[in-house]
Amino acid sequence: MAEHTSSSITIEAAPADVMRVIADFDRYPEWTGEVKEAEVLEKDAAGRAEKVRLLLDAGAIKDDHTLAYTWTGDDEVSWTLVKSQMLRALDGSYRLRAAGSGDRTEVTYQLTVDVKIPMLGMIKRKAEKVIIDRALAGLKKRVESGA
Repeated sequence: MAEHTSSSITIEAAPADVMRVIADFDRYPEWTGEVKEAEVLEKDAAGRAEKVRLLLDAGAIKDDHTLAYTWTGDDEVSWTLVKSQMLRALDGSYRLRAAGSGDRTEVTYQLTVDVKIPMLGMIKRKAEKVIIDRALAGLKKRVESGA
């Protein structure tokens, strides 16, 4: 099994509000530091994104790639890499869990990155950590601002 990086954060909002922001790919460039463009290519019968093209600039990792998304109920979404210029793998998930009386959500983000060019594992883990930390901080700020 590939190594992955995982981190969690608590957001002062209901899980449904958090998932609504996660599922709104068109607005990712507004709150994620690394995603410069996002385009939903395919949707499922429920209208949720199944394939999304993302233009990523995460310092050491810059790429134009397509991800396939799988939605598990209303509290989990995972993705796998479909196509990329630089990446061999970009697999991850957001898992949401109601905390307290339901107006707080614990969000766990897990990510595995593998690049086509040689890169030390330590540098890959650092890139994963940067992506996760910025995404969780951006998600928290976006959800709690009510945007």
